[in-house]
Amino acid sequence: MPRFGASPFAFPDFTGATRRLVLANLAAFFALLLAQMADKDLYASVLVHGMFLPRTFLGGWIWQPLTYSLIHPSMLGALFELLSLWFLASMLETEHGSSWVTGLYGASVAGTALAALAIFAVSGPLHMSLNDVPLYGCMGGIFGLLIAIGVLHGDMQFLMFFVVGIKARYLAAIYALVSIAMLFGEQRMYAFAQLGGAVAGLLYIRLAPRRGFSFVMSEGAYGLRNRYYRWKRRRAARKFEVYMRKQGRVVRFDGNGRLIDEDQDDKKRWN
Repeated sequence: MPRFGASPFAFPDFTGATRRLVLANLAAFFALLLAQMADKDLYASVLVHGMFLPRTFLGGWIWQPLTYSLIHPSMLGALFELLSLWFLASMLETEHGSSWVTGLYGASVAGTALAALAIFAVSGPLHMSLNDVPLYGCMGGIFGLLIAIGVLHGDMQFLMFFVVGIKARYLAAIYALVSIAMLFGEQRMYAFAQLGGAVAGLLYIRLAPRRGFSFVMSEGAYGLRNRYYRWKRRRAARKFEVYMRKQGRVVRFDGNGRLIDEDQDDKKRWN
């Protein structure tokens, strides 16, 4: 079993799901940067359409839960998020595999958007003062990855600010407490959404198959295909039996469509 060591200045592997997630976010960041350099109106339009706002989502912009995590307006924020995504996803992928990490990240991103939508939906009936803060960036997905490390590998050592050593479970708890404290500020929707990403990640840890939903779906697809091929073989065997009877010969096939060699059976019986 792979071990997670406390190597403070070692960069983790950059392969599999980790590489795909980081490169997708990096490509989106540079595309947004090029849009900003080319046309300010185009840049503003991409931001408005790509960020997640519950009000516009309910108005028909249904793609926003899929695009908001790719929006990184700030270079410093993008650098912090992509480095965090690289380190956390790579640590989990070493132990749990690519499909599992992809599913965890996707569930956390979706849970973040769902939590923002939920608090927006109840704010009106409960007469809550709620600033319509847009969601962008992949911090919800990162929070889900951090919760996974805190729950599954709580004794792993991190260096906070590259100086102070802290265990993963305590780092996850500190991050959760900061988000809870933000619930009493002006960006409560953003904080509640991040907590939703953490809860979604926790549910994924508890409920998802060990190798991820994508692996289970692919196995199910292969199983369905194999059952179809076996059915075709049995049907062809029955047609061949009918044909051979018309020719005056009797052949038999088993339930899997395989020819039963009666001469071989006789040899086994006498030997």
